Amino acid sequence: MASKAQITPAQIRDAILAQRDFATGFFADLAADSTDPAGGITRDTYGRGENHGHAVMRAAARDSGLDVTVDAAGNTYARWRAAGPGQTVLLGSHLDSVPSGGNFDGAAGALAGLVCIRALRALGLVPRLDICAMGIRAEESVWFQTSYIGSRAALATLPAETYDTARRIDTGRTLGEHMADCGCDVAALRGGARALDPATLAAFIELHIEQAPSLVKLGRAMASCTAVPGNFRYPDVRIIGEQGHVGTPRRFRRDAAMAGAELAARMDRFWAEHEAAGTPIAITFGRFHTDDRIHGLTSVPGLFHFSIDLRAYDEEILAQAEAFFLAQCSQIEAERQVRIELGPRKSAPVGHASPEIRAQLQAAAGWLGQELMTMGSPASHDAAAFAAAGVPMAMLFIRNANGSHNPDEAMEIDDFLEGCTLIAAHLARQYASVGT
Repeated sequence: MASKAQITPAQIRDAILAQRDFATGFFADLAADSTDPAGGITRDTYGRGENHGHAVMRAAARDSGLDVTVDAAGNTYARWRAAGPGQTVLLGSHLDSVPSGGNFDGAAGALAGLVCIRALRALGLVPRLDICAMGIRAEESVWFQTSYIGSRAALATLPAETYDTARRIDTGRTLGEHMADCGCDVAALRGGARALDPATLAAFIELHIEQAPSLVKLGRAMASCTAVPGNFRYPDVRIIGEQGHVGTPRRFRRDAAMAGAELAARMDRFWAEHEAAGTPIAITFGRFHTDDRIHGLTSVPGLFHFSIDLRAYDEEILAQAEAFFLAQCSQIEAERQVRIELGPRKSAPVGHASPEIRAQLQAAAGWLGQELMTMGSPASHDAAAFAAAGVPMAMLFIRNANGSHNPDEAMEIDDFLEGCTLIAAHLARQYASVGT
């Protein structure tokens, strides 16, 4: 560990602040070719927008004198190499976005790795193990309705059939087809190619904007994450009833829409009961609609579509919640004489942040004179995929007034740089030495 007498908090902070123009230029370059005419930013997964994001990162990393590589899944690595062989600390996040999203969700974490490396190199520090900024592919599950595609592909934990079964929602083409178009080696991935061996990774650290304005309301610039929730998802549920005339008496109806509404109401009550008991979960019906090919003002809907995402911080709670959901489906089928076809099931495990790294970040914050609170993540992040693979992980959230997944993400560059200062201090204290 580099001693505090060798590198001071003021030196760390000044070195990070010197990266302001680099950081603002990176964000501007990202936005330049991914601004959506419909509003906001769209960097579509394994498409033109995400490709642009990775091209920007590769150019910035090469200009910074880093060793740039791309793996079989298209993930980008910018490595500051240590003198000898050893483990690697990864600093990263994703570069794709939801449709008409914002410019910071994900991208801030990939940039933070570059900023921290540049600052520590400028201070003349020497890494004792490789420190690597990673731009991750395909985190936003909205595109292929599958979580953590890029990170799990790199770790070889993505099921091989996903390349052929997951289809992009707008094109209908498979994940494998889209990846091949982007130059990925899909055959190698199907064969189990692994770019990242968990045994070689000392840590994965992800900076990310907060998804809800919790920090803004508390007047805090950042927080250390305690855990990323696990989830179960049914992306394409269909309720099949019987199309009927609007005047049909209730006793004769097999109304698919009313069955969907009742299921949603029961799940909302389940959520409210858990919230009242102090058990954090979240339930979202992201799609919830009748069939637009046949619905109408004077028809009883015979077909209803919905998706459900339920997340929690405890695997037992998740299992209980799924059992409750499935029981309600069975009851409503019997009561309303409909059939509920669940379709494919997706899930992701709970990702617990490393207590050791959290303690180290807290110590570094104290050394810098920063305030660092803790909070659970309301959203899913690649950090959870690394935790599931056995890699010690940590996350740092940066305040954002308007939430994420919308065009109005509002991370301030000063808050971003303050977060980078903390990560850089942690790296200096744990993984680097003053050069001779």
